[in-house]
Amino acid sequence: MSDERPQDQASLLPDGPGPGLDSGPPPPVSAGRPATYRVLARKYRPGNFDDLIGQDVLVRTLTNAFDLGRVHQAYMLTGTRGIGKTTTARILARAFNYLLPGKIEKPSVIMPEIGVHCEAIMESRHVDVIEMDAASHTGIDDIREIVENSRYHPVSARTKVYIIDEVHMLSKAAFNGLLKTLEEPPPHVKFIFATTEIEKVPVTVRSRCLRFDLKRVESDVLVAHLARICGMESVVAAPDALAMIARAAEGSVRDALSLLDQAIAYGAAAASGQPEIVADNVRDMLGLADRSRIIDLFEAVMGGDIARALDLMQAQYDLGADATQILTDLAEFTHVVTRFKIFASAAQVPAAMPEERTRGAAFAQKLSLRVLTRAWQLLLKGLADVKDAPRPIAAADMVLVRIAHAAELPTLDEALRLLSEVPAPRGAGAISDARASPPGNAGGGGAALLAPRALPSGAGVSALARAAPVAVQQLASAAQAAPQARLASFADVVAQAHAARDIQLKIALENDVRLLRFEQGTIEFSLAEGASPQLAATLMRRLQEWTGTRWMVAISSKAGAPTLKEQAQRAGQEQLTGVRADPLVRSVLEMFPGAEITAVRQIGAVTADVPDASAVHAGDDAEFAVTDEAGDDDA
Repeated sequence: MSDERPQDQASLLPDGPGPGLDSGPPPPVSAGRPATYRVLARKYRPGNFDDLIGQDVLVRTLTNAFDLGRVHQAYMLTGTRGIGKTTTARILARAFNYLLPGKIEKPSVIMPEIGVHCEAIMESRHVDVIEMDAASHTGIDDIREIVENSRYHPVSARTKVYIIDEVHMLSKAAFNGLLKTLEEPPPHVKFIFATTEIEKVPVTVRSRCLRFDLKRVESDVLVAHLARICGMESVVAAPDALAMIARAAEGSVRDALSLLDQAIAYGAAAASGQPEIVADNVRDMLGLADRSRIIDLFEAVMGGDIARALDLMQAQYDLGADATQILTDLAEFTHVVTRFKIFASAAQVPAAMPEERTRGAAFAQKLSLRVLTRAWQLLLKGLADVKDAPRPIAAADMVLVRIAHAAELPTLDEALRLLSEVPAPRGAGAISDARASPPGNAGGGGAALLAPRALPSGAGVSALARAAPVAVQQLASAAQAAPQARLASFADVVAQAHAARDIQLKIALENDVRLLRFEQGTIEFSLAEGASPQLAATLMRRLQEWTGTRWMVAISSKAGAPTLKEQAQRAGQEQLTGVRADPLVRSVLEMFPGAEITAVRQIGAVTADVPDASAVHAGDDAEFAVTDEAGDDDA
């Protein structure tokens, strides 16, 4: 959005005094400043498309369109802050009305000199170029005024141009009132819209415009641009300091120039008397951490050295660095190392400092993508925790502890490989040595940055469990427990499902299976109405997990035996019938009219499947349980 050519005498700014784009560099900052200081973001605002930086697609498209005479009636410029939307709109308005008598008398993006209307347009005071801020003119009345005035021809220029900034803030009625004129404007009218939130602009408006998405300016381009401006301002600037400013600006040229203004004011004068910008001053001004110490922190964390990592974090915090910013820089360097890992080329890592390139490439050789992506995810989650924590530094310490602990753990594929290389245990015997295949470079962060840690001779699942407490223990226990299940009947299968806590399968076996045949390794049954057709496949898979052998599970269309639930219900009904026939129970029922038997239990039995352990209920007020001394089933 800016240019190395300042407009001091030929200002294209609202407070500029005179004509001429190419008036040469301004005097040094230390000598003869103007009474009213103009900030760099305004002083170096571009005046034509040649001055725009980082917007090559837009410049090429518009240049070709004007050369071919295919000038659109409405333009939509969108993008983040400070990348040149309003400036581009003014340059376009200048191109529509460019007039150089005797040389160029038609719309043109080639503007070698100040034209008749250029100065007034760039200073926002031309009568035929109307700029409106939609944030303060949101209603239908403002749009109605534009629509009515658009019918009249321009006063002095070739084209009447309406520039509406932050157009997404117009009301719904205002957008609707603009649609007809926007679709079929008079030939002498052009519309240029600028917005940072394009999704809030109705699609009916967007479809009538030629849309350009202005992108963020790359860091290396922005650094070169800042260096040119420092040269013209007679400011001594260190490359590292400009790189910090470019990263902090996040692709916004206006933000970068504002930070450069602040850095010039913050810095001290060099030996020559010129203002000087050094990395330490910029770091203090922005509250950033020392980049070399961030790399040291990364090394400590990925090496599993928790104590050193916490010391480095505290040292940066004591120097004034924000805890959130430290983790942000750590995540940024993780991204730099990841790019080195993928591209293996410093050219693919823009705006990286020399130390970042050297040490980042070394880390990329040692760390795997799995380790880097794991660290990235932990940092992202940790950043959210730090922002919400009452003591950010304490939360940041815990994030580092979490990452350093994870760096010592092998990845899941390593744990599986180590287990596959350990022979299955025979009884309580020891497992053979697992040193043959240490984690190496593909493993955890600690194993990658430190010397490979061999497991001691005779180490088995216990040694692996110390290296990876969760994953390896679960895998090892599953591997040892699987072959122990021995199923001799269908009741054993149901009991094994209960023991394995597969409650869903246990209920399905009890309610939906009508058994036809059960043999060791083979089960055949029919399904009850409403049963899942996937029950056979699920049961076959679980049987193989429990027994270590393959089972054949088949579903038949024949009618099988009653389900276990039906058998239990039938047995309970027969038991109730026998109890009702008991003379003692009949006498009790006769003494309490309205009483009935709801369940039968043995003395001391735990009844989990019935809501009440009572055997006899007398109406709503009395409750009885009649038993004999021998413990036989009674009412």
